[in-house]
Amino acid sequence: MQAKILITGATRGIGFAAAQALADRGARVIIASRDAQRAQLAAEKIGDAASAIALDLTGEHSVTTATDHIALTHGHIDVLINNSAILLDHYESLLDLSIETLLETFNTNVAGTLRVTQAILPLLRKAHSPRIINVSSSAGQLDGEAQAWAPAYSISKTALNMLTQQLTAALPDMIINSMCPGWCRTEMGGNDAPRSPEQGADTITWLALDAPDSLKGKFIKDRSVIPW
Repeated sequence: MQAKILITGATRGIGFAAAQALADRGARVIIASRDAQRAQLAAEKIGDAASAIALDLTGEHSVTTATDHIALTHGHIDVLINNSAILLDHYESLLDLSIETLLETFNTNVAGTLRVTQAILPLLRKAHSPRIINVSSSAGQLDGEAQAWAPAYSISKTALNMLTQQLTAALPDMIINSMCPGWCRTEMGGNDAPRSPEQGADTITWLALDAPDSLKGKFIKDRSVIPW
């Protein structure tokens, strides 16, 4: 059966690489972006296995409209990949961080993720083995040495990992995990990063299609559980 997979923020970088890899594996991929034109262009690059939808995860009306359209055109969703995120405070000091920047970051990276997940749940419940994948970052790890860069982004990714835990507790019949793609050469990661978007997307593809159903509520990197 062809898996139906919704990916937010998949017009470029890791999200697009994941969409391409999943389509290559036979999945039906829905590319969601607040920029409808960019989503359409990305879907056209992938081909017939992909479609596009406008979805601004910070807006209730946009999320509802997109969900209604997906329900009409696809019926259900097998996998939700929450990939959309913003990074507004690269190398900014926490002591200089504005509350407005922190709230804007949380509205996308945490509240937006929950907003989309809540809206898509009725479509996921129609799937045989529904999965949710939250794209996180090692920047949000409590394990290891403290990192000072991008404090709002880092805090939001820690919160995203806890959101993953909370969703796992609330939805025991679903397979929910967060993952770290590593530092990748993307618009967000920059050209000096050691990994390609395709390398970063590998674990997303694995979690969507191949990971065992028993793997739940974990933080994954390179197909292995890591502390968070």
